[in-house]
Amino acid sequence: MEFRQSSIKGLVEITPRLFRDERGLFFESYSEKIFRENGIEVPFVQDNQSFSVKNVLRGLHFQNAPYGQGKLVRVIKGRALDIAVDIRKDSPTFGKYESVILDAEKCNMFYVPEGFAHGFLALEETILVYKCTNYYNKGSESGIIWNDPDIKINWGVTSPIVSEKDQELARLKDLKIIQ
Repeated sequence: MEFRQSSIKGLVEITPRLFRDERGLFFESYSEKIFRENGIEVPFVQDNQSFSVKNVLRGLHFQNAPYGQGKLVRVIKGRALDIAVDIRKDSPTFGKYESVILDAEKCNMFYVPEGFAHGFLALEETILVYKCTNYYNKGSESGIIWNDPDIKINWGVTSPIVSEKDQELARLKDLKIIQ
């Protein structure tokens, strides 16, 4: 596995070694030992999966402390533009974002630690799966509006399909983030 550190501390793109032959494909998608050796030393306690049609935008979501979640995200069908926004109050990159194209053919993953808002845009029909470091807690869920003018995320589309709930999220500057 190759671990590529982002320009924002804590974000990591992981590309596994793929073994292809006439039968198909095999790869190791997670190894606690290898992840620990590469600085990702967190327990994963819950797996989630979503299906999205092209141009569906989900996010930007996070959970406040003490229920913050780190996520190991990958696509098992299709492609997605995956986004992580730094919401760590004392971080020099607070309010900045990183983007990664997750591709089922490439089998790459994106590690988004606690302290980031997360969202994605389905670039085609996409099944996205992710491991979480904490359980979902409805009372601590929060988020940032996808088109926050202060963050200026380049989603590459002007009219994505966004849920009513996500359309009502606040701007980062108006949020009270509990860490």
